[in-house]
Amino acid sequence: MDAPGFDADLPAHVERALADFLGRAGSEILRTEPSVAAGIEALSGFVLGGGKRLRPTFAWWGWRGAGGAASGPLAEGALRAVASLELIQACALIHDDLIDSSDSRRGRPTVHVAAEKLHASRGWLGSPSVFGLASAVLVGDLALAWADDMFAEAPLPAETIAAARPAWRAMRTEVLAGQYLDVRTQAVGDASPEAALRIDRLKTAAYTVQRPLHLGAALAGADERLIATLLEFGGDVGVAFQLRDDLLGVFGDPSVTGKPAGDDLREGKRTLLVALGLRLAAEKGDHAAAKAIADAIGAADLASGTVDRVREALTSVGAVAAVERQIDELTASANAALDRAHLAEPAPSALAELIRLATQRKF
Repeated sequence: MDAPGFDADLPAHVERALADFLGRAGSEILRTEPSVAAGIEALSGFVLGGGKRLRPTFAWWGWRGAGGAASGPLAEGALRAVASLELIQACALIHDDLIDSSDSRRGRPTVHVAAEKLHASRGWLGSPSVFGLASAVLVGDLALAWADDMFAEAPLPAETIAAARPAWRAMRTEVLAGQYLDVRTQAVGDASPEAALRIDRLKTAAYTVQRPLHLGAALAGADERLIATLLEFGGDVGVAFQLRDDLLGVFGDPSVTGKPAGDDLREGKRTLLVALGLRLAAEKGDHAAAKAIADAIGAADLASGTVDRVREALTSVGAVAAVERQIDELTASANAALDRAHLAEPAPSALAELIRLATQRKF
């Protein structure tokens, strides 16, 4: 993509905006209470330590597709507004790792595990695990608070920020509602494909693609028709993205994904892949496959050999092929919605490439 301004190297510009904000955000509290430095450093390290920057990217192309500038003061303001989405993502991931008792993220210890190790290494009083839990909750909360600050402080006219507020509010509510629905679904043991898709649409599609697109387009003054088409497009892409993530959670290479193989199974996630595996195994009368899948859900001590057997079961009953077909159907539907949106160039080609990356990725 040879477009001028921020288009050509958007992730680097998002990184710049985040580094600038994070460098300033904690300065005042650190002057009066330097002991909180470890928490602030944990957040900064997490935000700047990797990630695909998908949410700011979709928001940016919503901005550009609705006629927003590629460079100049308004583009800089939009860049800072959309970069703030990475702080909401940090909150969601830090808390998600805690909820799922995950040990690693992006090939490094999760925030709660790192804090637990810090407590133990310093010989502090009390339980290291409780300290790690409390630290992760607070660091995640700080990320959410700073996301609001970064969005509100974006150098844009007040009416421009106000136009994007509905998308911002909806996104925050939807991601938390999706997170709660995920936890509740695991607690009640609802392993139906329908429940898995509800979670995918609320927790991933709305938060990862739909609302970022909505936010970016609203910043550029998009009308309701365009926003509705972008929400349709984003729903399909977001679910396809999550379905690919579900496949990688079981079949992905840990050296590429940064997470142990089968981690979704250990965490007890009722993904569409698992739900279809159980339903298809029951329909086929394949009791061995059904048992292999069911026994693996929530098994914290899942061995690699057991993960292999689950992979074989999911493949043999047709669950993997069914998920791949759904990804293909959603991709086709998303491309059709993108054609109907009639976005300003180069947004259509950029979003078409994002569809490809989201649905065919290996990490």
